[in-house]
Amino acid sequence: MIWWAALLMCLGVASSALFSGSEIGLYRTPRLRLVLDTMAGDRIAGGLLWLVNHPTLFVATILVGNNLANYLVSLAIVLATDTFFTHGGVWVEVAAPLVFSPLLFVYGELFPKNLFFQAPSRLLRKVGPVLLSCAIAFLPITVFLWLLGKLIELLLGESPQRVQRSLARAELRAVFEQGQQVGVLQPAQQRLAEGLFTLAGVPVSRLATPIGRATKGRDDMGRGELIKLAQRQRAPLLLIEESAGERRLLGYVRLIDLALGGNDRELPLRSLISVPNHESAVAALMRLFDAGAPLGRVVDENGRVVGIVTQTALTESMFRGSR
Repeated sequence: MIWWAALLMCLGVASSALFSGSEIGLYRTPRLRLVLDTMAGDRIAGGLLWLVNHPTLFVATILVGNNLANYLVSLAIVLATDTFFTHGGVWVEVAAPLVFSPLLFVYGELFPKNLFFQAPSRLLRKVGPVLLSCAIAFLPITVFLWLLGKLIELLLGESPQRVQRSLARAELRAVFEQGQQVGVLQPAQQRLAEGLFTLAGVPVSRLATPIGRATKGRDDMGRGELIKLAQRQRAPLLLIEESAGERRLLGYVRLIDLALGGNDRELPLRSLISVPNHESAVAALMRLFDAGAPLGRVVDENGRVVGIVTQTALTESMFRGSR
């Protein structure tokens, strides 16, 4: 019986150390590190990232694991007291947990939490398979807590995705600040990187100039008229539309091309590329860069032009978004 008690005690303390340390380790490990390891094909990191993105299941797994560990320790204490103190009475039952509590606190809580605090990524990789196996094994119990979290989400009308994005942005900002402190990033590079991540979630339609407010010329206007219009509007680029009919956009002209001269009625038109209005501002900027186009037309699902977006406006928004 004493060997069973010793085995249960060791198993309970080890389980408490696993779940208590993993809780600190998973909170301490940067989300960016898990994402990069997952992209590199690390399955353990992928599983840990899945737990991080499902905090209700993760917390429920830790709670169930800690309660199971405490139950094993309690059972070991009961077996040990029954073996050594057959007629100990109430005082033995009260004193035994007090004697073994420091053991559980030091080796099952304090020591593993300190270790995982110092080296979270390295230790999580070692215990990751065991932690993920426990998460799967406890799923019949933890799924009820997950459903409760979903019910609360429906009642409150908020999704935890917003919180996750905020946490990710805070972690990225911390990475950028650390990079600046060690000299890897210059202040301008840090602002650009922060603005890039801020702009990634913004649809291009929010940064586009409505088509009705864009400066436009007509295809029946001469070079001189278009140059005066561009100078008056301080616009290096002019949109050209039909002078009659549906007034469709035909393209754009550059002020420098108009000033270089040529046939007054043959305009140096350049084509406009189309950018879907639901596309992110960063994707739209990359589309313009790849096409070598200084501006493009933003179109809706029906192909109707709803606005104009320029490389300059998108680039300036990246720097403004980091402030």
